[in-house]
Amino acid sequence: MIRYDLKCSKGHAFDSWFGSSADYEKLKAAGMVACSVCGDEAVEKAVMAPRVSTSDDHPLSSPATAAEQMVRELRKKIEANAEYVGENFATEARKIHEGDAPERAIYGQTKPEDARSLIEDGIPVLPLPWSNRKSN
Repeated sequence: MIRYDLKCSKGHAFDSWFGSSADYEKLKAAGMVACSVCGDEAVEKAVMAPRVSTSDDHPLSSPATAAEQMVRELRKKIEANAEYVGENFATEARKIHEGDAPERAIYGQTKPEDARSLIEDGIPVLPLPWSNRKSN
């Protein structure tokens, strides 16, 4: 495993683990490396200092910051209390708004232009601060 410090074109800095340098290059070429803050796919490796592991290091599964912990808890709460509708999010949100489907909390994916259309039509939506991609 290798950890890279990454930076998106909007200036957000974050890190991610990859199986190898080749795995990073393969995922980046496939458009599967995105900013963990804003989803921007224009991501580059940042300059990194060598790191020596100590016994005080956090395990890979625990968030490094309070903000990451809050996002993790938010995700757990949403996943426990809302229905995942996948790529049908825009269609299902519109059906709920128009009364053609039962009212309930949902989450999923949609294209930016479809989300914009929902907002323009007065249908409340909110981007979530994580991605379902396996890349980061």
